[in-house]
Order: sequence, then structure tokens, then C-alpha cells
Amino acid sequence: MRNLLFPILVLLLPALGITAEPESSPPSWQPPIPVSEHTMEVLRAINEVDAYATPNLGLKQDASYAETPSDVSPFRHVQAFKQHFLEQLQYTGPGRSKPEPEHVDSVKIGFIGPIEATVSVATGGRSHEEALGQMMLQGAQIAIDHANAAGGYLRRDVPFELVVHNDNGLWGASGNELVDMAYKENVWAALGTIDGANTHIAIRVALKAELPMMNSGDTDPTFIETNIPWVFRCISDDRQMSYLLVDYLYRKLNFDRIGIIRASNRYGRFGVREIRDSSRRLGKPIVLEMAYPVGGKDFSLQLERLKQAGAQAVVHWGDAGDGARILNQMRERGMDQPYYACDRCVADEFVKIAGDNAEGVTCLYPWNPNRDDAQLAKFREDFRARFDEDPDTYSAHGYDGMSMLLWATQVAGLNRAKIRDVLAYRDYAHEPWQGVTGEIKLSAVLDDVGEVFLAKRENGKWNFLSRDDLDLPRGYTPARDRSAGEDE
Repeated sequence: MRNLLFPILVLLLPALGITAEPESSPPSWQPPIPVSEHTMEVLRAINEVDAYATPNLGLKQDASYAETPSDVSPFRHVQAFKQHFLEQLQYTGPGRSKPEPEHVDSVKIGFIGPIEATVSVATGGRSHEEALGQMMLQGAQIAIDHANAAGGYLRRDVPFELVVHNDNGLWGASGNELVDMAYKENVWAALGTIDGANTHIAIRVALKAELPMMNSGDTDPTFIETNIPWVFRCISDDRQMSYLLVDYLYRKLNFDRIGIIRASNRYGRFGVREIRDSSRRLGKPIVLEMAYPVGGKDFSLQLERLKQAGAQAVVHWGDAGDGARILNQMRERGMDQPYYACDRCVADEFVKIAGDNAEGVTCLYPWNPNRDDAQLAKFREDFRARFDEDPDTYSAHGYDGMSMLLWATQVAGLNRAKIRDVLAYRDYAHEPWQGVTGEIKLSAVLDDVGEVFLAKRENGKWNFLSRDDLDLPRGYTPARDRSAGEDE
């Protein structure tokens, strides 16, 4: 009798208006790895909208662009009608409603970088960034290794796969590589590249293809000023590094006459722009700016002009080998001015060519590789084990950029718009990305605005100094607080 009672009650419950409570199950978008409550809210919002709606997640607002000090800010004496880089740009397309593929054998992530020698139209001759691109690729490969060692793409139990393309230095050809990755090879996101001109083309293709693209090697300030909502950068740019050097040269060392020697390509031309503009805005315009052909051997013309201009210090912007040869020829000519350089000169090649002249050189740098960090130590150990050499800054940033893409794919699922969303809406102020290069905090235009450093060559090694180490305040410095001898 008792055995018959339960089925009878089940049949009677609906008739009495009583229904059994179904056991709750996690939503299909539940991430397979732990995430913060903020990221859970992002996932909930982007998975609730249909093709015609935009999730209401709020847009990031920055008080200043790239933490620009107000006294070197352009047009600072007038109120602009519209400031484009202080508010995050939203993606309003229908991409979030695209269904995931039913079957995948691997989850493909793209890589594009200068890894093979070719002719570069953008630089007017033979390509010269292969060594940088190969190191960036190796860093990305270590990130893929680590992700697959942790189980790969956990939702489908399949591995991540790196799809590698060469950035051959031709504008149109670089765009074609992105088209192949996006439409033929079906990558879910991509990392790259280094050359400023080629990267500008690549990210426009990424915009049209709606493909999340992370940059880890192009420090051109104008890269992020395209304000494309599908583009991210995990390395501090030349603008932010230049502001530190400007403060150091004028507020700390009280120089009045700075000269510039730079490569005659986009990297050199755009790299020194903030130094040139900031110097003028502080009332100490650059006394002379000289360009030289990439890979040049004789810099006597440029150096003689700088000498005649009475430069108290010289700033170089170009590749490591060129920077070292310029320094050597300066010293041979009896020019003993302090020598400052871009981050590419913090390299073994620079030290090998410059020899003893490298001592005392100060360079800009986007992170501090000397800090004590367990994650960085493991990255170095694994890199050496696989490639039998030490990683460099391109390797480290390539690892971080690829790790961010892998995390976003793991969390969001196989949907490019949602991968973009979890990267774009991450709460970087309270949850910065903990990379091997340190904390990565993306601004409203999705650019890394983390700490930058000066690298000083002292006693045969590079020492990395922050603003705090240099006793340099951040942001605007009132005239009364500047060093003696500065103009207002």
C-alpha cells in the first residue's frame, strides 16, 4: 500500500496546483574557472541580451588620457568640446548572439609578428624586427603550453592551438594575414604585432572581422588612438615612458637644451613626438632633431649638427645596434653628453656593441624585470628549458598578452564578442591582470597604464627605477614645487 501512495501523490499534485521544484542547474555560460563577482556580473549581462540589445555594463571613465600631466597636455588652455579617449567605446553589434560551434578539435588563437626576414615597405628597406618577433612568439608559445598543461579549453576538453603568421612588413599583406586567420582558420582572438604601420592596418581588419586583438609589442602612442573596441594593448606605450623621461630631464636634472637623434622610420618618428611636444610646452624646445637611416654606419653628419646646436644631453630613439653605434661615435668625437635612449636599447646587442660606453646610459622601460616575483621566475625557468635562452621584454609581454586572451576565451566561451567583453569590462582598477611583467591596468581605451621605469646602466647591469625611486611626483607639478631653474 505504501509503495502505491507516492505515485498517486505525484499524479495528484498538478491537479491540486502544486508542482515539484526542479533541481536548479548552473547556467550554460558558467565559467569553468573561478572568476570575481564583477566578472560574473559581466557574463550574466552579456549572456542575457539578444542580437538587438546592448548589455548595460557602464563604460569606463578616465580623468586624464594616459595619465598625461596637465602642464604638457595639448590644448590645455582651452576646454575641448569633445574628448575622445576618456570614455570607453562600446560594442553595439549583434555578435554576442552568434551560437558556438557544435564541434571543435582545438581552440585556435592567432599570432602575427615579424618572424621571417623580408623587405619592409614601411621602413624603406630590409626588415629588421625578426629578432623581436621571434622572442614574442616564443613567449606566446609558453603561454599556450601553460594553458594546455592546465587542461586546455575546459568546456570542450580540447587543447588550445597557436596559429602563427608572419608580419612581412607590407601593409596590405599584413591585413591579408588577419583575414586568413579570421575567416579561413577561425581563430577566436589574435596577438600581434610590433611594427607601428603594419599594426595599424591589422587592427582595422580586426575591427571589420570583429576579432579581439591584443598587442604586446607596438609602443606607438597612436596605436590605441584608433579607439577600436576590439583592440587591447598590454604594454605601456612611448607616450607614458616619454613623460617619465621629460620629468627626469627637466624637473630632476634641470637640462635646458636637449637634442634628439632617431631612426627615420615610424618607430623613431612617433616615438620622440611626446618628448618633442612636452619640451616645447614646458618652454624648453628641442634644440635639434636629426634622423638617420635604419642600419646606418656613419652618423657623423647628425652628431656634428647636434654638437653645433649645443645639446646638453642626447636622446636616441631606434634599434639597439644603431643606438650603440651612435653612442660609440659620439664618444669618439669627444661628445661626452649624457645619453638617453628608448626601451629597445635595453638589450644584450646594445651592451655588446657599446662596450664600456654603455656604462651610465639611461633608457626608458615599460616594466621592472629585476623584481622578485614567483610567476616571473617560473616563466623564465620554463622559457630557458624550452628555448635554451633567456626571455626578453617581447617574450614577457607576449606571454602576458596571450595569457589574457586565453583567460578571456576560457571564461567567455567560443564567441568573439563575449571574449572581447570580458577583457574590456574587467575591473582593472580593483582586479589588475597579474602578469609576469607586473600589474596590467587597462584604461578606458584599453591601453596598459601601469608603472613605467628608467633603466640605468650601472656597474655592468641595468637598474630599474620608478617615479618613487627617482622622487618624481606624478601628474601636474606646480611651478613652486619644481626644481630650481625651471621655467613655469
